[in-house]
Amino acid sequence: MNYIPNILFAIALIAGIGYFAMNVKKLVRNIKLGKDVDVSDNKKQRWKNMTMIALGQSKMVKRPVAGILHVIVYVGFVIINIEVLEIIIDGLFGTHRALSSMGSLYGFLIGAFEVLAALVFVSVVVFWIRRNVIKLKRFWKAEMTSWPKNDGNIILYFEMVLMTLFLVMNATDVHFQDMQSGNVISQFIAPLFSGLSEASLHVIERSAWWLHILGILVFLNYLYFSKHLHILLAFPNTFYGRVKPKGQFDNLEAVTNEVKMMMDPNADPFAAPAEGAEDEIPAKFGASDVQDLNWVQLLNAYTCTECGRCTSECPANLTGKKLSPRKIMMDTRDRLEEVGKNIDANNGTFKDDGKQLLDDYITREELWACTSCNACVEACPVSIDPLSIIVDMRRYLVMEQSAAPVELNNMMTNIENNGAPWPYNQMDRLNWKDE
Repeated sequence: MNYIPNILFAIALIAGIGYFAMNVKKLVRNIKLGKDVDVSDNKKQRWKNMTMIALGQSKMVKRPVAGILHVIVYVGFVIINIEVLEIIIDGLFGTHRALSSMGSLYGFLIGAFEVLAALVFVSVVVFWIRRNVIKLKRFWKAEMTSWPKNDGNIILYFEMVLMTLFLVMNATDVHFQDMQSGNVISQFIAPLFSGLSEASLHVIERSAWWLHILGILVFLNYLYFSKHLHILLAFPNTFYGRVKPKGQFDNLEAVTNEVKMMMDPNADPFAAPAEGAEDEIPAKFGASDVQDLNWVQLLNAYTCTECGRCTSECPANLTGKKLSPRKIMMDTRDRLEEVGKNIDANNGTFKDDGKQLLDDYITREELWACTSCNACVEACPVSIDPLSIIVDMRRYLVMEQSAAPVELNNMMTNIENNGAPWPYNQMDRLNWKDE
């Protein structure tokens, strides 16, 4: 018996999964570069968010056309790949359609897979037309340079080819077609190969089989370098996503206590901090680089699918400002990748490269263009929060560099001197009632 194909298959499988595991380890390492943050609250709400948003695609279907097509591709691609289990069994043990012994259930499953494969192919073609022929505006914004645009198309081509190979594999499998069970779509493709000998059909079927499984392994490893990493990260991202009200900002305990000393006449300057209170002054206020952000924000950056819904809803962007929430996330991910490569090149430690997220990637003009309206957060289909990064970077500009716009500096000076944002002496604050 010739074991060479089985050995080659095992080598390809181990190499593909091994390289994927290596990249996942690197991904986790990069995310852990972020500061720790407590996300242990509201477990019930978090599970509900993950179930509804990541699994149920509830936010995707708010735009019905793209949403329904995405659901078809998502469900179809996931379910169809159940047949990878049979391919692995056949590849390792030299069997052919090892699960066909399931009888009518097998026919039902393969038939369902074929229907889904056809639907996925049609949906992907529509996506390609929307992106390249209709040219929807959000896919052609300034931040969508050659790589992001090409990446989107590469993924679509991958999916078209994989679905085609699956159907051709079934259509040219003489044994499967003779079963007349499960060949719901492939029976209409089989006549295209009717003039070929059984030996030729076998060669085509085996070629499609090999290309299909190798294509899946290549696709799996391409995810790390692609915006489609959200296929895997959408689940943890929606679970660890924000559960507090969108208008509620996080406050630094040390700053809050200091403000109380300034403005609250009932505050006791000698009072001991409450048990468990974190009133330690941080080493840096806000964020100027990715290591200053928390790990959930870095997970957000890797989860971004560059769909542009956030930017298409952003009022600043719609009025011609430079701010694009999508670019904020893409820049954060690009800088994080740069830091990760720096660590790889320096034996596990980061060597200062003279760069940072602020100024080298994200400009101050972009940060101050944000109105903090949360439209981007609401629009994101996988619970990404670009606003939190913007706020942390603005906090750094204000508290570390005193680099706020003149209007904001004037307001803060008034609060410090007068206890209010207006330029009036406290004694004159009620003069309006006498007018």
